[in-house]
Amino acid sequence: MKCRFLVVFAACILAAGVYCADDAIPWCYHDPTCNYTTWPTIAAPFCNGTRQSPIDIDTSEVTEDGNLTDFSFTNFNNDSIFDTITNTGRTVKVDFKPGVQISGGGLSEAYDGRQFHLHWGNRSNVPGSEHTIDGVQFAMELHIVNARSSLNGNTTLAIADPNGFAALGFLVEVDPGTTDQPASWKNLTDYLRNITLRDDIVPVMPGISLDDLVEGVDRTQYYRYLGSLTTPGCYEAVIWTVFKNPVRVSANLIDMFSTLLHINTTNSSEIMVNVFRGVQMSQAVTTRVSGDDDGTSDDASSTCVSLGLLALSLVLASCY
Repeated sequence: MKCRFLVVFAACILAAGVYCADDAIPWCYHDPTCNYTTWPTIAAPFCNGTRQSPIDIDTSEVTEDGNLTDFSFTNFNNDSIFDTITNTGRTVKVDFKPGVQISGGGLSEAYDGRQFHLHWGNRSNVPGSEHTIDGVQFAMELHIVNARSSLNGNTTLAIADPNGFAALGFLVEVDPGTTDQPASWKNLTDYLRNITLRDDIVPVMPGISLDDLVEGVDRTQYYRYLGSLTTPGCYEAVIWTVFKNPVRVSANLIDMFSTLLHINTTNSSEIMVNVFRGVQMSQAVTTRVSGDDDGTSDDASSTCVSLGLLALSLVLASCY
């Protein structure tokens, strides 16, 4: 295996998770020479694989799975768990402090939460979700990225594991007739003016929780399939959960993502719009049979130790 591929494989930092900003590959959203239609070529071998995400969920083809139980969500109600918010040049990413975790939901073990990020189109009238339902694309999509707890933060092992990540996808739709709603999203979008340029990063103050951002979503009802990261290198290492109920956000708050943020480090650079990958080949999708409660629990915490740099150093040592 060539040294360059080994470096790329190891350098996909877990903090970027399903949004895996692999700068060794010249991929983009905005330019036809490097947008998602080119990724199967410029980011082979995985971006042209057979287990790629996102997908269109055809509800007429979905089967019920009684093994898909309620989730337990640890520290989703903690309004001090967010660490920083970053303009990556391709999305907005919020990193977590240690302690976020999910379990249940048909997963074989607990998964440690690392970050969330978003995908959007061009203002609220041009949709930009990655997953679609029966061909319908939503305004935005929020992805909460989690990694297998037993891997102890080892990114190299996670991206090589078919079940290395568990991603939670929340579709976002326009809440008509409202402004500055919900309050949690108003609080979140207030930070965007401080991260208008690529690589801008600021701390997130206490006052927003994950529960707040997905308020109103029935988290006992969801779709499940095995897929991939949705950015290069598109590693086929993700257990996807897409919740049936969308989050409802006012149009003016959705519009802020596609009017304030730049893809580069100057105000003259392009505005960040249409930051999503188009749907890929269909995968087998299952769904919950039933659910009686919201599956929320916040009585535990976990610490995830990052070994990404160690893994990278070991790979580099093997290059020649």
